[in-house]
Amino acid sequence: MTDISTLQLAGDLLQRLFPICRSITGDGVRETLEVLRRQAVFEVYEVPSGTACFDWTVPDEWNIREAFIADANGNRLVDFRASNIHVMNYSIPVDAELSFEELAPHLHTLPDLPDAIPYRTTYYNRNWGFCLTQNQFDALDRCGRYHVRIDSDLKPGSLTFGEAFLEGTSGQEFLFSTYCCHPSLANDNLSGVVLWTLLLKQLSQRKTRHSYRFIIIPETIGALAYLSRNQELARKLAGGLVITTVAGPGRFGYKTTFQGNHLLDRLVRLTFKELGLEYIEYPFDVNGSDERQFSSPGFRIPVGTICKDKYYEYLYYHTSLDNLDFVRPENLVQTLQLYLLTIDKLEQNRTYRSLNPHGEPMLGKRGLYPKTGGSIKQRAADPTGQHDARSYQVSADHIIYGNELDAIRWLLFLSDGNTSLLEVAEKTSFPMQQLHDVACKLVEGGLLDVVF
Repeated sequence: MTDISTLQLAGDLLQRLFPICRSITGDGVRETLEVLRRQAVFEVYEVPSGTACFDWTVPDEWNIREAFIADANGNRLVDFRASNIHVMNYSIPVDAELSFEELAPHLHTLPDLPDAIPYRTTYYNRNWGFCLTQNQFDALDRCGRYHVRIDSDLKPGSLTFGEAFLEGTSGQEFLFSTYCCHPSLANDNLSGVVLWTLLLKQLSQRKTRHSYRFIIIPETIGALAYLSRNQELARKLAGGLVITTVAGPGRFGYKTTFQGNHLLDRLVRLTFKELGLEYIEYPFDVNGSDERQFSSPGFRIPVGTICKDKYYEYLYYHTSLDNLDFVRPENLVQTLQLYLLTIDKLEQNRTYRSLNPHGEPMLGKRGLYPKTGGSIKQRAADPTGQHDARSYQVSADHIIYGNELDAIRWLLFLSDGNTSLLEVAEKTSFPMQQLHDVACKLVEGGLLDVVF
């Protein structure tokens, strides 16, 4: 898939999915997953209401068709059709005529952000409510009466989630999770849903060394439902990333795993370093997304998050201003590239053993050393000090560069059967892709052997 087509698909999915009213259960989730399945292959599963998930229980299913607050003349002052965030998610049905005093306790606003509608939920408390801007609230007639209607139902049904498994050859498996339970909130987390789909689509077209498990779930209860059904599988996961808030206008960020220096933490840091990108590193915190479920004591799966305008950190978080004007498909695709580059490094991270461990092997007879010696790193021959950029002819049809020769030597020196390619990259500052390419040449030339 070209960058142009990826960018176009990202924009199309954001536009198509943004209006759908999603929650932790219901038809909005199913509709969203069906749209995504036209782009990437995954299975959909249902977990019935009442199913025990450790200390939790899958709640009744919630669906909504209409909701409004109207004045005495029938004018709709707050309307679900204008924004699905206007209704507190999981509100029970109501159809009543109320005074302002009776209505006010059910209204939610943000006085410090008067043009924004807050996002509020009542998943496990049978209640109802409306969310509106502070300006709308201030305009309500304190002496008026209001027709309040929420046409919803809350009854036994099921929780819906999606899963795909891409099998590799290494015996190691990594997790990519995202959550699909938020209504019209673009960065949190429609952006994550779209990136998850694009990542699955692209990885599905590759042969991978490691196995990758993709799950798309309602936040918290979905993770608990998945883990409770797949306990042994989950405990074998080597690590993972929760994909969320990936398309905002601000800086890139990375929330570390609970270990802080796990393989994935180091790979992500190396990705940012090689790209020369400034980013914010957030230490692990139990306040967050489903990493706290995956990393809980019973599982201890190290899970991090690469993001762009991380949840909690931007002003529009959980408001109607987290809309399609706040995010950009270009930002989403940039973050997708960070995920793909990190996966590339994960795939390349092998451990090698030198087949000539007693001293330095003779590179010249293998066409890996300049035909004329003496000028390597010679200051007089290279007064600019740019020896890494200098080329050396090593055979009639083969030229190597100074930094490639350095990479060869460092790899041979560090390939003791215990030092991974990631460690070599960290110690030498060579790009991991270059080290991988050089390692492949050395394996082909009989100088290195793959340990893992």
